[in-house]
Amino acid sequence: MYQRILVPFDGSPTSRRGLDEALRLAKLCGGSVRLVHVIDELKYVTGFETFAAYNADLLPLMQEAGEQILQAGRDAAVAARVEVETLLFTSAVGRVCDIVVEQARTWKADLIVLGTHGRRGVGRWLLGSDAEQILRLAPVPVLLVRAPVEEEKSNASEAAKATAVEHVAAGA
Repeated sequence: MYQRILVPFDGSPTSRRGLDEALRLAKLCGGSVRLVHVIDELKYVTGFETFAAYNADLLPLMQEAGEQILQAGRDAAVAARVEVETLLFTSAVGRVCDIVVEQARTWKADLIVLGTHGRRGVGRWLLGSDAEQILRLAPVPVLLVRAPVEEEKSNASEAAKATAVEHVAAGA
């Protein structure tokens, strides 16, 4: 059975659904969960800031936000009475999919569980798909947990609002 379940977690409602499913499986099988959060630096770097400003100001804020996301996931696992550990990475060390696949190998995961938007067509092509790349490269089985259509529409609206707020906060 699945004793070591790896969960890429970004705190979004979609990744939360993946975490919830992973926690149900871990509880059922008596397993543990490892949450992995990858800071996507390129999402926030504009190219106008100096390395010193980036390193002194922006990176610590992203790391703090990443720790808060992992803490929320850790709290959910503790509430579900599932053993949990967390790891925080920056994307400077590689693509999200490569980091997840490497973690699956080194930690000897039995399963990777992740939420997916299930985008198709142009939306997937334009945005890429970490889930698809993980699925292609994973050395272990992958369980993709997709949000219901109604929830996904609501999440898309919330994501658009959050992105607008991030851009305003970043001064874009």
